[in-house]
Amino acid sequence: MAAEGRAIKDGAALKPHLDAVLLKLPGVSARKINGLDAYFVSDRMFACISGGGVGLRLPAAQARELQFSRADVGPFQPTGLPMSKEWVQINRADPTQYAADLPLFEASLEFVKRGGR
Repeated sequence: MAAEGRAIKDGAALKPHLDAVLLKLPGVSARKINGLDAYFVSDRMFACISGGGVGLRLPAAQARELQFSRADVGPFQPTGLPMSKEWVQINRADPTQYAADLPLFEASLEFVKRGGR
């Protein structure tokens, strides 16, 4: 296990943990897009693995609040792409801890299902 407060380096180590949480949610599928392991609902991406963390799409106000309220949440910038107000990255030291983020994953799924509204 990585030291507390530091993200794990290997995104592949996250996939089985995220699959166990996310693929149980109704309508969720997984596939690769632009080299990222991603999770979709209604053919729209709501989460993906990037580096040692998980990118997640949420309403802009909620994304901003998370970045200020949690030390393990920051801006999402896969492969140097520009930041988006609606995307954050969660970096947990222990991949089993992502199960605790189920309410955020569910909020993201619903947000994306509604077309980002």
